[in-house]
Amino acid sequence: MSRIAGRFAELKAVGRKALIMFVTAGDPAPSLTVPLMHALAESGADILEIGVPFSDPMADGPVIQRASERALKHGVGLSDVLHSVSSFRKQNSKTPVVLMGYANPIEAMGVEKFVAAAKAAGVDGLIVVDYPPEECGPFVELCGKAGIDCIFLLAPTSTDARIIEVARVASGFVYYVSLRGVTGAGHIDSDEVLARLPKIRAATRLPVGVGFGIRDAESARRISRGADAVVIASRLIQELEAVPPAQAVECARAFVKPIREAMDA
Repeated sequence: MSRIAGRFAELKAVGRKALIMFVTAGDPAPSLTVPLMHALAESGADILEIGVPFSDPMADGPVIQRASERALKHGVGLSDVLHSVSSFRKQNSKTPVVLMGYANPIEAMGVEKFVAAAKAAGVDGLIVVDYPPEECGPFVELCGKAGIDCIFLLAPTSTDARIIEVARVASGFVYYVSLRGVTGAGHIDSDEVLARLPKIRAATRLPVGVGFGIRDAESARRISRGADAVVIASRLIQELEAVPPAQAVECARAFVKPIREAMDA
Protein backbone atom coordinates (compact mmCIF):
# COMPACT_ATOMS: atom_id res chain seq x y z
CA MET A 1 0.00 0.00 0.00
CA SER A 2 1.32 3.42 -0.96
CA ARG A 3 1.80 6.15 1.63
CA ILE A 4 -1.14 8.05 0.11
CA ALA A 5 -3.50 5.06 0.23
CA GLY A 6 -2.28 4.28 3.74
CA ARG A 7 -2.95 7.80 4.95
CA PHE A 8 -6.48 7.82 3.55
CA ALA A 9 -7.14 4.41 5.11
CA GLU A 10 -5.91 5.64 8.50
CA LEU A 11 -8.12 8.71 8.34
CA LYS A 12 -11.18 6.77 7.22
CA ALA A 13 -10.76 4.36 10.13
CA VAL A 14 -11.12 7.22 12.61
CA GLY A 15 -13.70 9.24 10.69
CA ARG A 16 -11.44 12.09 9.65
CA LYS A 17 -10.88 13.82 6.33
CA ALA A 18 -7.53 14.64 4.75
CA LEU A 19 -6.11 18.14 4.74
CA ILE A 20 -3.74 18.67 1.82
CA MET A 21 -1.58 21.80 1.99
CA PHE A 22 0.36 23.29 -0.92
CA VAL A 23 3.54 25.34 -1.00
CA THR A 24 5.79 26.17 -3.92
CA ALA A 25 9.31 24.84 -3.45
CA GLY A 26 11.77 27.69 -3.09
CA ASP A 27 9.21 30.26 -1.95
CA PRO A 28 9.66 32.48 -0.04
CA ALA A 29 13.26 31.21 0.10
CA PRO A 30 14.94 27.90 -0.79
CA SER A 31 16.14 27.44 2.78
CA LEU A 32 12.55 27.54 4.03
CA THR A 33 11.05 24.78 1.89
CA VAL A 34 11.90 21.88 4.20
CA PRO A 35 11.07 23.77 7.43
CA LEU A 36 7.71 24.73 5.90
CA MET A 37 7.04 21.11 4.98
CA HIS A 38 7.71 20.02 8.54
CA ALA A 39 5.61 22.84 9.97
CA LEU A 40 2.63 21.96 7.78
CA ALA A 41 2.84 18.27 8.67
CA GLU A 42 3.22 18.97 12.38
CA SER A 43 0.29 21.40 12.37
CA GLY A 44 -2.21 18.99 10.86
CA ALA A 45 -1.61 18.60 7.13
CA ASP A 46 -2.11 14.96 6.17
CA ILE A 47 -0.57 15.21 2.70
CA LEU A 48 1.86 17.79 1.35
CA GLU A 49 1.55 19.10 -2.20
CA ILE A 50 4.77 20.73 -3.36
CA GLY A 51 4.71 22.98 -6.39
CA VAL A 52 7.54 22.65 -8.88
CA PRO A 53 8.43 26.18 -10.05
CA PHE A 54 7.65 26.73 -13.72
CA SER A 55 7.66 29.81 -15.92
CA ASP A 56 4.24 29.21 -17.50
CA PRO A 57 1.97 27.55 -14.91
CA MET A 58 -1.21 27.51 -17.00
CA ALA A 59 -3.56 26.14 -14.32
CA ASP A 60 -2.38 28.53 -11.63
CA GLY A 61 -3.70 31.95 -10.84
CA PRO A 62 -1.61 35.05 -10.06
CA VAL A 63 -0.87 34.06 -6.44
CA ILE A 64 0.87 30.79 -7.28
CA GLN A 65 2.36 32.34 -10.42
CA ARG A 66 4.08 34.88 -8.19
CA ALA A 67 5.34 32.09 -5.95
CA SER A 68 6.82 30.32 -8.98
CA GLU A 69 8.43 33.53 -10.18
CA ARG A 70 10.05 34.13 -6.79
CA ALA A 71 11.33 30.55 -6.65
CA LEU A 72 12.72 30.75 -10.18
CA LYS A 73 14.54 33.97 -9.28
CA HIS A 74 16.18 31.95 -6.49
CA GLY A 75 17.29 29.44 -9.14
CA VAL A 76 15.07 26.62 -7.84
CA GLY A 77 14.45 23.85 -10.35
CA LEU A 78 13.18 20.30 -10.40
CA SER A 79 16.40 18.80 -9.02
CA ASP A 80 16.23 21.21 -6.07
CA VAL A 81 12.63 20.19 -5.39
CA LEU A 82 13.62 16.52 -5.27
CA HIS A 83 16.49 17.38 -2.95
CA SER A 84 14.05 19.13 -0.61
CA VAL A 85 11.82 16.06 -0.51
CA SER A 86 14.84 13.88 0.22
CA SER A 87 15.85 16.20 3.06
CA PHE A 88 12.31 16.17 4.46
CA ARG A 89 12.35 12.37 4.43
CA LYS A 90 15.35 12.27 6.78
CA GLN A 91 12.99 13.25 9.61
CA ASN A 92 9.56 12.37 8.27
CA SER A 93 8.98 9.01 6.64
CA LYS A 94 5.20 8.97 7.03
CA THR A 95 3.64 12.08 5.52
CA PRO A 96 2.81 11.59 1.83
CA VAL A 97 4.37 14.10 -0.56
CA VAL A 98 2.84 14.93 -3.94
CA LEU A 99 4.65 17.03 -6.54
CA MET A 100 2.47 19.32 -8.63
CA GLY A 101 3.85 20.77 -11.83
CA TYR A 102 4.09 20.68 -15.59
CA ALA A 103 5.55 18.44 -18.24
CA ASN A 104 8.39 20.65 -19.44
CA PRO A 105 10.78 20.23 -16.47
CA ILE A 106 10.14 16.48 -16.46
CA GLU A 107 10.78 16.17 -20.18
CA ALA A 108 13.93 18.28 -19.81
CA MET A 109 15.29 15.94 -17.13
CA GLY A 110 14.14 12.84 -18.98
CA VAL A 111 11.06 10.92 -17.91
CA GLU A 112 12.82 7.75 -16.77
CA LYS A 113 15.51 9.67 -14.93
CA PHE A 114 12.89 11.81 -13.23
CA VAL A 115 10.74 8.90 -12.06
CA ALA A 116 13.80 7.12 -10.66
CA ALA A 117 14.94 10.29 -8.89
CA ALA A 118 11.45 10.94 -7.52
CA LYS A 119 11.27 7.43 -6.12
CA ALA A 120 14.71 7.76 -4.55
CA ALA A 121 13.75 11.10 -2.97
CA GLY A 122 10.58 9.71 -1.40
CA VAL A 123 7.91 11.25 -3.63
CA ASP A 124 4.56 9.49 -3.33
CA GLY A 125 2.44 11.10 -6.02
CA LEU A 126 2.51 13.36 -9.06
CA ILE A 127 0.11 15.88 -10.54
CA VAL A 128 1.36 16.80 -14.00
CA VAL A 129 -1.23 19.28 -15.22
CA ASP A 130 -0.49 19.01 -18.92
CA TYR A 131 -0.19 15.21 -19.10
CA PRO A 132 -3.73 14.32 -20.20
CA PRO A 133 -4.87 10.89 -19.01
CA GLU A 134 -5.69 9.80 -22.55
CA GLU A 135 -2.09 10.27 -23.68
CA CYS A 136 0.18 9.31 -20.79
CA GLY A 137 -0.26 5.56 -20.45
CA PRO A 138 3.49 4.81 -20.56
CA PHE A 139 4.18 7.49 -17.93
CA VAL A 140 1.48 6.12 -15.63
CA GLU A 141 2.87 2.61 -16.07
CA LEU A 142 6.41 3.76 -15.32
CA CYS A 143 5.26 5.58 -12.18
CA GLY A 144 3.22 2.58 -11.11
CA LYS A 145 6.26 0.35 -11.27
CA ALA A 146 8.10 2.85 -9.07
CA GLY A 147 5.25 2.93 -6.55
CA ILE A 148 4.34 6.53 -7.39
CA ASP A 149 0.68 7.51 -7.73
CA CYS A 150 -0.47 9.57 -10.71
CA ILE A 151 -3.20 12.00 -9.70
CA PHE A 152 -5.43 13.62 -12.31
CA LEU A 153 -7.72 16.63 -12.29
CA LEU A 154 -11.45 16.70 -12.94
CA ALA A 155 -13.47 19.88 -13.26
CA PRO A 156 -17.10 21.02 -13.34
CA THR A 157 -16.86 20.85 -17.14
CA SER A 158 -15.51 17.27 -17.25
CA THR A 159 -17.62 14.98 -19.42
CA ASP A 160 -18.77 11.54 -18.35
CA ALA A 161 -16.20 10.06 -20.72
CA ARG A 162 -13.41 12.11 -19.14
CA ILE A 163 -14.45 11.05 -15.64
CA ILE A 164 -14.33 7.41 -16.71
CA GLU A 165 -10.92 7.87 -18.36
CA VAL A 166 -9.45 9.54 -15.27
CA ALA A 167 -10.91 6.82 -13.06
CA ARG A 168 -9.25 4.21 -15.27
CA VAL A 169 -5.70 5.53 -14.97
CA ALA A 170 -5.61 7.47 -11.69
CA SER A 171 -4.20 6.25 -8.40
CA GLY A 172 -3.80 7.81 -4.97
CA PHE A 173 -6.81 10.09 -5.20
CA VAL A 174 -8.83 12.05 -7.74
CA TYR A 175 -8.48 15.83 -7.59
CA TYR A 176 -11.73 17.68 -8.28
CA VAL A 177 -11.18 21.29 -9.32
CA SER A 178 -14.14 23.11 -7.83
CA LEU A 179 -13.98 26.20 -10.03
CA ARG A 180 -14.07 27.00 -13.72
CA GLY A 181 -10.75 28.79 -13.88
CA VAL A 182 -7.32 28.89 -12.33
CA THR A 183 -6.20 28.44 -8.74
CA GLY A 184 -7.39 31.17 -6.41
CA ALA A 185 -10.01 32.29 -8.93
CA GLY A 186 -12.76 32.92 -6.40
CA HIS A 187 -15.01 31.51 -3.73
CA ILE A 188 -16.71 28.20 -4.25
CA ASP A 189 -20.35 27.21 -3.95
CA SER A 190 -19.97 24.30 -1.55
CA ASP A 191 -23.45 22.94 -2.24
CA GLU A 192 -22.76 22.84 -5.96
CA VAL A 193 -19.42 21.12 -5.39
CA LEU A 194 -20.87 18.50 -3.07
CA ALA A 195 -23.67 17.80 -5.54
CA ARG A 196 -21.12 16.90 -8.23
CA LEU A 197 -19.10 14.43 -6.18
CA PRO A 198 -21.49 11.44 -6.43
CA LYS A 199 -20.95 11.19 -10.17
CA ILE A 200 -17.18 10.93 -9.61
CA ARG A 201 -17.63 8.43 -6.81
CA ALA A 202 -19.78 6.29 -9.10
CA ALA A 203 -16.78 5.90 -11.42
CA THR A 204 -13.98 5.23 -8.93
CA ARG A 205 -13.24 3.82 -5.50
CA LEU A 206 -10.38 6.27 -5.05
CA PRO A 207 -10.71 9.07 -2.50
CA VAL A 208 -11.87 12.38 -3.96
CA GLY A 209 -10.10 15.57 -2.95
CA VAL A 210 -11.45 19.04 -3.70
CA GLY A 211 -9.29 22.09 -4.32
CA PHE A 212 -9.29 25.59 -5.86
CA GLY A 213 -11.20 28.19 -3.87
CA ILE A 214 -10.96 26.69 -0.36
CA ARG A 215 -9.61 29.55 1.65
CA ASP A 216 -10.35 29.17 5.34
CA ALA A 217 -11.55 26.94 8.15
CA GLU A 218 -15.23 27.35 7.33
CA SER A 219 -14.97 26.52 3.62
CA ALA A 220 -12.71 23.57 4.46
CA ARG A 221 -15.23 22.31 6.99
CA ARG A 222 -18.13 22.57 4.53
CA ILE A 223 -16.31 20.79 1.72
CA SER A 224 -15.00 18.06 4.04
CA ARG A 225 -18.59 17.03 4.76
CA GLY A 226 -18.67 15.34 1.36
CA ALA A 227 -15.10 15.16 0.07
CA ASP A 228 -12.39 12.82 1.31
CA ALA A 229 -9.84 15.64 1.25
CA VAL A 230 -9.61 19.39 0.92
CA VAL A 231 -6.69 21.09 -0.79
CA ILE A 232 -5.58 24.60 0.16
CA ALA A 233 -2.96 26.41 -1.87
CA SER A 234 -3.38 30.05 -2.91
CA ARG A 235 -4.64 31.25 0.46
CA LEU A 236 -1.60 29.89 2.28
CA ILE A 237 0.70 31.50 -0.28
CA GLN A 238 -1.06 34.83 0.33
CA GLU A 239 -0.52 34.47 4.06
CA LEU A 240 3.19 33.80 3.49
CA GLU A 241 3.46 36.79 1.15
CA ALA A 242 2.16 39.05 3.91
CA VAL A 243 4.95 38.32 6.40
CA PRO A 244 8.75 38.55 6.32
CA PRO A 245 10.44 35.25 5.35
CA ALA A 246 11.71 34.85 8.90
CA GLN A 247 8.10 34.53 10.06
CA ALA A 248 6.97 32.14 7.32
CA VAL A 249 7.18 28.91 9.30
CA GLU A 250 5.19 30.20 12.26
CA CYS A 251 2.72 31.83 9.87
CA ALA A 252 2.13 28.46 8.22
CA ARG A 253 1.59 26.77 11.57
CA ALA A 254 -0.89 29.42 12.66
CA PHE A 255 -2.81 29.15 9.40
CA VAL A 256 -3.17 25.37 9.38
CA LYS A 257 -4.17 24.71 12.99
CA PRO A 258 -7.67 26.28 12.95
CA ILE A 259 -8.44 24.61 9.62
CA ARG A 260 -7.51 21.21 11.03
CA GLU A 261 -9.60 21.90 14.13
CA ALA A 262 -12.63 22.94 12.07
CA MET A 263 -12.44 19.83 9.92
CA ASP A 264 -12.18 17.60 12.98
CA ALA A 265 -14.96 19.32 14.92
